[in-house]
Amino acid sequence: MDIAIILFGGVDELDAIAPFEVFENAREMGADVTVTLCTVDDTAEVTASHGLRIGIDHRLADLSPDLVLVPGGQWGARGETGAWAEAERGAIPDAIGRLSGGGVSVAGVCTGGMLLAQAGITDGRPATTHASAIDDLRESGAEIIDARVVDDGDVVTAGGVTSGLDLAFHLVRREFGDEVADAVAERMEYEPRGPVHKSRAE
Repeated sequence: MDIAIILFGGVDELDAIAPFEVFENAREMGADVTVTLCTVDDTAEVTASHGLRIGIDHRLADLSPDLVLVPGGQWGARGETGAWAEAERGAIPDAIGRLSGGGVSVAGVCTGGMLLAQAGITDGRPATTHASAIDDLRESGAEIIDARVVDDGDVVTAGGVTSGLDLAFHLVRREFGDEVADAVAERMEYEPRGPVHKSRAE
């Protein structure tokens, strides 16, 4: 399973790096998974919401992911960087909309869910996002679910920030089984939290 995590200026560090670490640990535990940090732009570095500079070696257009994970960050600031700015710019929603339409699964962490919404991916579908953006997500046409992680098959969303850990653990458990997920949880000394709302049978 090839996973691409999209980064952008103002992205929340934990939204992106927490799932990255869960997936990398799963790979080391034997899961057939690769995870790549990428951007939609041709840039060598992004500055995240708290000032962390992250080097980028890959563009989304050059990858062939099975799943694209979209983190959030700075939605409420309505500034020149962050998820709000990316929703306004449109490049990320356009890219993930094309991929979703082509059969690629999509996951949104925190206000990354709003970029899914901007792409029309969550229209009429169960989803969640950071508490500060729930009204925006509802107005976009999504069915709001009160859960930490919402699994609607090829679209999975999570609440705010730390819930990216829980989304990643859920995906590892769903795709690679309890043994791998439990081993990663033990290594990371993290007990995944819920609730997880599953809209479709696995």
